[in-house]
Amino acid sequence: MEMVGRWSPPGWVRVWICSASRAGDGWLWAALAIPILWLGDSRRYDAIAVLALSSASGICCFLGLKRLISRPRPCTIAPVGWLQLEPPDRFSFPSGHSITAFAITVPLSMFYPAFWTGLMFCAVSVAFSRIALGLHFMSDVVIGACMGAGIGYTAYTLFV
Repeated sequence: MEMVGRWSPPGWVRVWICSASRAGDGWLWAALAIPILWLGDSRRYDAIAVLALSSASGICCFLGLKRLISRPRPCTIAPVGWLQLEPPDRFSFPSGHSITAFAITVPLSMFYPAFWTGLMFCAVSVAFSRIALGLHFMSDVVIGACMGAGIGYTAYTLFV
């Protein structure tokens, strides 16, 4: 976290990190439903159902774990110098942004493999942004990504 606190990224990296973090607030994942419904194949309703199940499960999971574990955020220990972003809550573990990003990316990539690279880039960007902004420890993000991937995979297997 000391490295993150001392880091002064170039402007384009700041824009990417801030944009990725804001996109991970949920609106990006919800917006994916529009092209899926409009352009999707015969499995589009299954895809939407899986995404709804996996995102709702992920949200319930991280809300419960954050309250149970109550780990403070790194920005409360050593604030990041280049950007002060207000965290959505007090607790750090696990990263809800990472859980949601991977709970959406994994099953959506299984329904539409051609979009795997773009979806994974978005999910990894969201996860990385949470570390770079000092809102999460790396362990919060890695565990959150693994949990989200597991939740997304499980939701997918229920519908296939």
